[in-house]
Amino acid sequence: MMGGNMNKMMKQVQKMQADMARMQEELANRTVEATAGGGVVKVVASGRQEIVSITIKPEAVDPDDVEMLQDLILTAVNDALRQSQEMVAKEMAKLTGGLNIPGLF
Repeated sequence: MMGGNMNKMMKQVQKMQADMARMQEELANRTVEATAGGGVVKVVASGRQEIVSITIKPEAVDPDDVEMLQDLILTAVNDALRQSQEMVAKEMAKLTGGLNIPGLF
């Protein structure tokens, strides 16, 4: 009796692992975009929380105010990473039924 339930549970776990691996690969190819300063700085991040690109419009570059440009870049990078984490958490929740499983991502 117990063996059949254990086999069924193991198959479910294996399916979930395969689904998660597929989802992780899929998310690695998805991106989010964040901007700062009215769009003068744009940052694109992947589902792996990696920065894919940073675009800075020329009007954002003021040699007399480098700190402002640094702040814009930090703001856009942090927002892109936050959006990427939210995207991953949302998609993983679909697979796990909302269970918070540490170490998935």
